[in-house]
Amino acid sequence: MARATNPRKRERGSIDELPSGTLRVRVYAGTDPITKRRHDLVEVIPAGPKAWERADEVRRRFVDEVKQRRSPRTTATVDQLLDRYLDQHQGGKRTVTGYREYVDKHVRPFIGKRKVGDLDADILDSLYAEMRRCRDHCTHRKQIDHRTPMAHECDHRCGPHRCKPLGNATIRKIHYILSGAYKRAVRWRWVGASPMDQAEPPPVPSPDPQPPTPDEAACLIAESFRVDPDWGMLVWLTMVSGARRGELCALRWRHVDLERAVVTVRRAIAQDGNDTEEKDTKTHQRRHVTIDPGTVAALIEHRQRWEARMAALGLEMSPDAFVFSNSPDGSTSLKPSSVTQRYGRMADRLGIDTHLHNLRHYSATELIAAGVDVRTVAGRLGHGGGGTTTLRVYAAWVAEADQRAAQGLADRLPARPTPATTNDGERARTNPRSPYERVAVELLARVVAGSINVGDQLPTGKQLGAEFGVATATAQRAVALLQTWGVVEVSRGRRAVVRASDVAPDRATPKYLAEATGEDGTE
Repeated sequence: MARATNPRKRERGSIDELPSGTLRVRVYAGTDPITKRRHDLVEVIPAGPKAWERADEVRRRFVDEVKQRRSPRTTATVDQLLDRYLDQHQGGKRTVTGYREYVDKHVRPFIGKRKVGDLDADILDSLYAEMRRCRDHCTHRKQIDHRTPMAHECDHRCGPHRCKPLGNATIRKIHYILSGAYKRAVRWRWVGASPMDQAEPPPVPSPDPQPPTPDEAACLIAESFRVDPDWGMLVWLTMVSGARRGELCALRWRHVDLERAVVTVRRAIAQDGNDTEEKDTKTHQRRHVTIDPGTVAALIEHRQRWEARMAALGLEMSPDAFVFSNSPDGSTSLKPSSVTQRYGRMADRLGIDTHLHNLRHYSATELIAAGVDVRTVAGRLGHGGGGTTTLRVYAAWVAEADQRAAQGLADRLPARPTPATTNDGERARTNPRSPYERVAVELLARVVAGSINVGDQLPTGKQLGAEFGVATATAQRAVALLQTWGVVEVSRGRRAVVRASDVAPDRATPKYLAEATGEDGTE
């Protein structure tokens, strides 16, 4: 290979002509921090009439990138960058293990062998598109999704593969991992700029908390105490405190002040496979959760059961003993995954579609519905940001609170004109169909029978709803129908008043009124 003799003044970098006639541009960019060898920026220009001009443009571009430190200083691959980043990550063991699982399954097979300087927005968008196509990254061939990778006999749980997209929340986690790795790469001067700034991850998933209903919560509590009082205490405290499963697994008796009725959340149990470790809470802060007298009494009973069992074994309870444990002396914590699985099996037996974390949703939702300020709720749950996360994620729609809001708005609205419904009104007297019509006829029967006198005020819409087992709005429609019949007078801000009217027994439904008043309707 001979070096070309370019008449131009020699500048930084070189342009070599290869035997094929192509030109190779080479500019020195420093020492590779990974291999400790010389690192050059190289590009080959095909032969052509203006090859030298294009080659010189590439050379000058390389020189500018080196001067401005925008060029990659290494030939390291994305795999090497991720390995070094995760090795130096300061997160917990379970966190780092989860990151490695995401990277091994969804990143390395597609871009792991690329150089860190080659990654751009187009490649990242293609990667995210593949994740949204199929979480298993199938090859479009006919294949079977087996229930386990171990040797087994296929049954109904094994079937044809169906592509399922990776969730937006998981794709965003992978984007966060890559962003963190490239942020370090910029600091280490492996690359001049991070390509992650140009990538567009999926939007933040819309929160959809689904706490159990009060009836379902009562059923879950009753079943848990019936099966095992210790297990029932764990479920109860989860519901009352809103603590995470790992935090309750790490709760020790020295963290429970029964005299002051305060539980202090300091630590959490993290699980990596079958291994567990005790670590800081998710927000790395401790918090104090006040409990009610009933919960204090339940914890006292729970402790007395433990002390009685230990005394029978000749043991003494230690302040460092875990509140919930499978060991006789309380020296070992429960495994968070085991708690979740046991709760799931219990819910399945009861036919309730829920999981353990929904008890945390339940606690937040009920506190907010009860009128507790958001900052207090956020403090109990261990959230920061002044309660923003609490409102965005954990405060589910509450029917009771929504009904209060609707009634509050209705009380401030101007009077609504009553539409002309003469025919329907007359029909409702003789053949009530809707719930509000039946309530109106029942009230009319009481007026005719003398149970409600002229000048008396009718109960409020809420009271009528409770009496007849209907919604407040339904009861208000019944009063409006009575107003149409001329039985009551309605004024804004006051309860409906029975007025002297021409309503006589013969104008009401004889059969219905007889049944309502207990009379046969004959003279």
